[in-house]
Amino acid sequence: MDVAASEFFSEKDKTYDLNFKEENNDGSNKISGDSLKDLYKSFVSEYPIVSIEDPFDQDDWTTYAKLTGEIGQQVQIVGDDLLVTNPTRVAKAINEKTCNALLLKVNQIGSVTESIEAVRMSKRAGWGVMASHRSGETEDTFISDLSVGLATGQIKTGAPCRSERLAKYNQLRLGSRKSSVLPQSTPERSSEHQWSPTEPRVPRAWRKKMRMFPH
Repeated sequence: MDVAASEFFSEKDKTYDLNFKEENNDGSNKISGDSLKDLYKSFVSEYPIVSIEDPFDQDDWTTYAKLTGEIGQQVQIVGDDLLVTNPTRVAKAINEKTCNALLLKVNQIGSVTESIEAVRMSKRAGWGVMASHRSGETEDTFISDLSVGLATGQIKTGAPCRSERLAKYNQLRLGSRKSSVLPQSTPERSSEHQWSPTEPRVPRAWRKKMRMFPH
């Protein structure tokens, strides 16, 4: 799930408007962060959800931490708008246990060096890392190489339906073949580490959910 909750958060009354896309919105379906948190928990208990991105406003650190504390061992809580690939915000999120995965977007922070540092910090904390494209893409395949090079284990670049997306998936296949002949290193992990999508095997929680949808 990519919720992008900052898009329907009201700074004025600190609520989330679930009807924000309706033309004749009367504001009758606004809920608090805690209510939205409980809604996500109900989704996770009912459906095989494995990852939730941007579940709250980018500055709603408190509610992020509550959700991660309550279901962070079952699902991946991904920070995109929350972290913006910024090592400073990543450090704060690690310290406050705000989420457990980084969405890696190089152009958010503006340099490859800072992006790599954000990934290193995330891996040391036992987080997952997901490389990501942006909405206005070209056929450049750098993020595929970056994903393989940093062993992110996850990439988000859209459905394979247009050339700028297919180019990245094709490059990812080539990069994976090349990297398979290289020695594999194990990322540093904290003592609190439970699981990470960067691991070569699918986590137990994911396997359980995947069995609900056999091939």
